Amino acid sequence: MTASSPTEASLRWAPWWVLAFVALWPLVGPAELVLSLGALVALAVLAIHRFRGGMALLSRESWALTTVLFASYWLPELLSSPDAVNGRRALRESLLDLRYLPFLWLVAIAVANERGRRLTFAGIATLAVLWTVDGLAQALTGWSLGGYASADRLSGVFGADNLKLGLVLASLAPFPLKFAAKRLGMAGWLMMAAALGLVVLLAGARASWVTLTLVLAISGWQQFGSKRAIALLGIGGLMVFALSMAFSDKFQDRVERTGAALDGGSEGLNFALSGRLSIWRTAVDMAVANPVNGVGVRGFRDAYATYAAKDDPWLADVKHGAGYHAHQIVLEVLSETGVIGLLLWLGGAALAWRAWRFASPEGRERARAPALALLVTVFPFNTHLAFYSTFWGGLTLLLAALFAGSLLSDRRADAPSGPG
Repeated sequence: MTASSPTEASLRWAPWWVLAFVALWPLVGPAELVLSLGALVALAVLAIHRFRGGMALLSRESWALTTVLFASYWLPELLSSPDAVNGRRALRESLLDLRYLPFLWLVAIAVANERGRRLTFAGIATLAVLWTVDGLAQALTGWSLGGYASADRLSGVFGADNLKLGLVLASLAPFPLKFAAKRLGMAGWLMMAAALGLVVLLAGARASWVTLTLVLAISGWQQFGSKRAIALLGIGGLMVFALSMAFSDKFQDRVERTGAALDGGSEGLNFALSGRLSIWRTAVDMAVANPVNGVGVRGFRDAYATYAAKDDPWLADVKHGAGYHAHQIVLEVLSETGVIGLLLWLGGAALAWRAWRFASPEGRERARAPALALLVTVFPFNTHLAFYSTFWGGLTLLLAALFAGSLLSDRRADAPSGPG
């Protein structure tokens, strides 16, 4: 047993701070406060100890990868500011988002040793399970911790005016699935997959259906092998789909809307995509007109009327309607931060992939859950929330830091450091 450095001892609470941040996601203001305070406290502790003992907290590679992933997100913001449509907002967003860097260090530190990973990953899995159970209760009774369900979909603990339950559970699904498989084997994985599937389907966000399908396919293949995973997913998926169709008229409506894409023609496709086709066309025009650094982060809504067609259905309510952002990660990055931003994002993705390829088998196993969660969250062939919004940006960067901190922790960081 080795003695803790002063810095390491001061940051042993890091996993609990991370879990507090995740637990407060349904309450956006308090979650943002926890993020900001965590960043300040982590920076203060590191500064007081003059960053001594830093290698006991994280390996050099983890420090570097966490910082690079932050930079690939933040630099496009900054570089989009000088000639942004709303320059003041773009600059304010980029300066405000500097707080993410020390918070991401804190998150990476939280999972850099076995104790921290155990607490953090089990805690995230537990929160996802609780939110899933709460969603199931809402499906049966109409009521949850977040209040009564909205008219058309489950909202769960997030509340009827914040319909993010399905998207969040789909992105976090690798954590409870791995936790259940570790504790109860195949039976546990199947029960968790069925519960998540039912809640995510009834939550109604079709982007989350794609995300969860990817999670179940990859996680099932990792757990059971390809043939068995395909069989289980096929049988289980049909059962959950049938239950959803039987108990939710609104779910049937969304399935029928999705099927309109098969009718052919742009009108059917646009109907299936809930009108997003016109938003994507506008985003493309915006990117073509501002190819270098875009219209500025969070400037999509301000520039929408300039680049939209005259008959665009979202022009009447751009500020609060679907024209608020691009609804797709590549188009968001291109339209708001230009080619410079896209290259920086791709550079971050390439470095993350390189780190995964050259990590040890033990490192890849440690990081398997956050790696899968991050992959499906930024999967480009899907629709998305705004990545430069406080909520979805914070979720994505959290997953990036969990990935970097767990993948590249070295023996010194993994060594026991006193009773825990």
